[in-house]
Formats: sequence, structure tokens, C-alpha cells
Amino acid sequence: MRGGGEAEGAAYRVTLRVPLEALRGGLLWLTGFAGAFVFVEPSPYEIVSLATIAVFALTGLALRPAIMPLIFLLAFYVIGFMIAVVPVMGQPKTMQWVMISLYMAATATFFAAMLGTNTEARLRLLLKGYMAAAVVATMAAVAGYFHLVPGASALFLRYERAQGTFNDPNVFGAFLVLPALLALQRMFAGRPAQIMRGGALLLFLAVGLLLSFSRGAWGQFAGAAALLLLLTFLTSRSSRERMRIVAIAGIGCIGLALFVLALLSVDQVADLFKERASLQQSYDTGPTGRFGRHALGFLLALERPFGIGPLQFAKIFPEDPHNAYLNAFMSGGWLSGASYLTLVS
Repeated sequence: MRGGGEAEGAAYRVTLRVPLEALRGGLLWLTGFAGAFVFVEPSPYEIVSLATIAVFALTGLALRPAIMPLIFLLAFYVIGFMIAVVPVMGQPKTMQWVMISLYMAATATFFAAMLGTNTEARLRLLLKGYMAAAVVATMAAVAGYFHLVPGASALFLRYERAQGTFNDPNVFGAFLVLPALLALQRMFAGRPAQIMRGGALLLFLAVGLLLSFSRGAWGQFAGAAALLLLLTFLTSRSSRERMRIVAIAGIGCIGLALFVLALLSVDQVADLFKERASLQQSYDTGPTGRFGRHALGFLLALERPFGIGPLQFAKIFPEDPHNAYLNAFMSGGWLSGASYLTLVS
């Protein structure tokens, strides 16, 4: 009797574990999908990710020793902001900025802890949701840019640049970089069906990437794609695979170039592309242009070890820093800046 009871208990635990992991997986997919919808506050991503974290925390989430360095660095990163915000705490949105930074640090910790178990399956679901979000955001961007849906342009465009379901074209462009790389990676798998599906998906995402007119996103994709090609080539097991990768890359580059040229045949796309492709925009040059502000900001950081506080840079210089490294030093002082440098190095 005892043995039968133990067997029934084990079977019940296995049965319970399966739908529980299915629930977790569904929430991970939804978290990845919600990442594209951040045009309102609180955004769907913040709500869904908070629910996902809560479910994992209540049903079992281990903080392994391997992620403790990440936790400590994120803690120092946010503590720097908390110190720097004190003198400007009464100004609008400064505390909100710090709280959002704290929340993002918490989500980074969650992802690191969550992926420590059942890593491949969970990461696959998260990335599938991310890819679906990228497709939807690109559809919205194309519809807005080419005025395919009446009244949609005001929602999906900013400064005549596609922003999709985001509130900024640069953020939209950066969001598409990872899905575009995943589509490129599918092409390198070598199977004809995967090459065709990956190529079609890459071309579609390339439309959104181009219409964002984000020079940073263009550069990120180009550099990351070259690195992906190199690493895939070096880790291939045979010369035949390497030749196939080179052939796919060559044909893909030609196809992508022809596709971009076709888009540039549209006058409104070509005009804005010529303007954005220039490396010397009016807001980039001059003593207080983007790059001038970077130099002046880093000099100011040497004088202000505790930083100047969140959202204060634009009050000293004409615009925000538009540089993650400089923003860390300015908003949180040397503590946040050093922590950020260590995190990304």
C-alpha cells in the first residue's frame, strides 16, 4: 500500500509539473511578444513581465551562485542612481526614472535566474515571442510609412521615420536587430526550406530596419551579421559547410542589396535615406553637437564623481547624451558608470 501511494504521489507531481511548465512557457512567449508594445506607460511589457516574474517566483526560481556577480553589479549600478537623484528628487520624473531602472535591473536578474533551468526550451519560447513581436511591429511600421491604413501614420511614424509600435524610431530599429540576426542564422542552417523561410523573414525585417532610418541600428546589424558569419564559418565542421555558408552569404547580400535598391526607388524613402546616411548631421557637429556633447560630458564626469542626476544632462547641454556609457556616468556618477562598463565588457 505504501509503495502504491508513493507511486501515485510521484505521478501526481509529474502531472502537475507539466502544465506548470506549460504555463511558464506561455508567459515567456507573451513576455517576448509584449516587448514590442511600449508606446504607453505602464506598457504591456511591464505588466506581462511582472506577472511572469511573480509566477516564477511563486512556483520556484533559484538564484544560483553563478549569477551573483550580475546581481551585485546591477545593484551598484542602481545604487549610483539612487545617490545621484537625491539633489534633484523634487524635479519631474527623476524618481520615476530611477524606479524604472530598478525594475529593469530586476528583470535582468529574473532572466538570468530563469534561464538557468530548462534553458534551451525556455529561451526558444522567449525568442519566438520576440520574433512574432518584431513581425507585428514591422507590419505596423510599413502600414504607417506607406499610409496603407487611414489614420495610422500618426501612430506609427515620427519625424517621417517608421517607429512601428514603439515611441521612437531608434528603439524600433534596435529592436529588429536580434530577430534579423536570428533569421540570418536560419539561412545558414543549410536546409532549402529554412533558407527560403529565413531569407523571406530577413527581407521583411530589413524593410522595417531601413524605414526606421536609425544609423545606429544599421551599424549594429551590419557589424553583428559580419560577426555571425565569421563565427559560423569558423565553427563549421567541414569545408563543404563553409562553402555553403559563403554561397548563402553572397547570394543573400546580393538579394538584400537589390531589395534595398528597390525600396530606394520610392522617392520619399530615397530622400530621407540620403539625409540619414550622412555622417555629418547638423545635430552631430559643432562644440555642442552630439559628439561635442560626448567629449564635454566625459570631462564633466571627471569633475562630478557622484554624477549630476537623472534627466539633468539636457538642462546643461542642448540635448540628451544619446550614449549609454556617458548616461551612466552622468546619471549615477562613477559608481554607476564603472558598474555599467564592467557589465558590458
